[in-house]
Amino acid sequence: MAKRTPTVKQHSAPSADTSPAKDASTVRDVAARAGVSASTVSRVLGGTYPVAASTRARVLKAMRELDYVVNAHARALGGATNKTVAFVVDDVTGPFYAHIARGVEEQASAEGRLCMLCTTHGDPQRVLAVVETMREQRADAVIVVGGAWEDKAYQDRMTHFAHALDRVGSRLVLVGRPPLGPGVPATVVDYDNEGGAFAMTSHLIASGHQRIAYLGRVPGLSTSSQRISGFTRAHELLGLTPDPKLILDGVYSRSYGYQGTRELLASGAEFTAIFAGTDMVAAGTLQALREAGVRVPDDVAVVGYDDIPVAMDVFPSLTTVNIPHEELGRTAVRLALHRDELPDSQHVVLGTHIVVRGSTRRPGR
Repeated sequence: MAKRTPTVKQHSAPSADTSPAKDASTVRDVAARAGVSASTVSRVLGGTYPVAASTRARVLKAMRELDYVVNAHARALGGATNKTVAFVVDDVTGPFYAHIARGVEEQASAEGRLCMLCTTHGDPQRVLAVVETMREQRADAVIVVGGAWEDKAYQDRMTHFAHALDRVGSRLVLVGRPPLGPGVPATVVDYDNEGGAFAMTSHLIASGHQRIAYLGRVPGLSTSSQRISGFTRAHELLGLTPDPKLILDGVYSRSYGYQGTRELLASGAEFTAIFAGTDMVAAGTLQALREAGVRVPDDVAVVGYDDIPVAMDVFPSLTTVNIPHEELGRTAVRLALHRDELPDSQHVVLGTHIVVRGSTRRPGR
């Protein structure tokens, strides 16, 4: 009689379901569930062709029931945008950019778009690379913020991208940058940069300051060039000539404001006021003056530009030029997404104004 081999029943611990996942739903699945053709589903997804409201509702209901996920790459190949707005900035940590970003995100959300943040770290070539990537991704709009480098090759490349974006139904938006030229399909949302610097310089001169130092001229940057232009024009209009030795080149940072002010004090130059290129530069300036025992505004008046929150946090509170940051962001998205409805409003300039606080006072008072 043959010996029987005992059967051993194995017990395993409970585990997660390892059965093959259900295949992702397709456009055809959605069409079948909604009782329409696949082309009708594509029209609903693309939003470029009229579809009856009842039909659209059936398609959207079928998509929810099937948990259908739109393939962004497939949509791009089909010529549709991917319902995103790209926001391109130098530095995500800078308050100037952060407040514009808030306006962009709020308006993008209201328009049913996702906002993508891209940083360039001040590298013009990185700007070009990001814009090219967003063109390939078929973003609804590519919003580039901050001063532009006054370089012909760079401007020519941006002009090329403006046309390339336009051909795929997207839009290049320049915020705080000058236009690229006539005939270039781009939206420009600017602020009166030169006018703000002119008003602030006029305020200082009217207060009795005739020896005004300017800290933070950035050669080749449009934002800086415009502010220097307003600074110079205010002097000339009032019969004065700014001293070239009081205009110092630098960068828009707190550390530069601190170092630049120390160098200015060490030079022995005579001045009664300092116009800092930005509020962050001014924050460094105030620290350097305080360490040197120079009283603000009793000995030297200090002003900035941007009116970011730090202007209220420093001591004394900073006289500065207010920029409508959030409105710049909201306007950029609104004009770009509704450019067909607003063809005559694709270049706007928002106003600036000075805010007088504790860091300015008449000399000798």
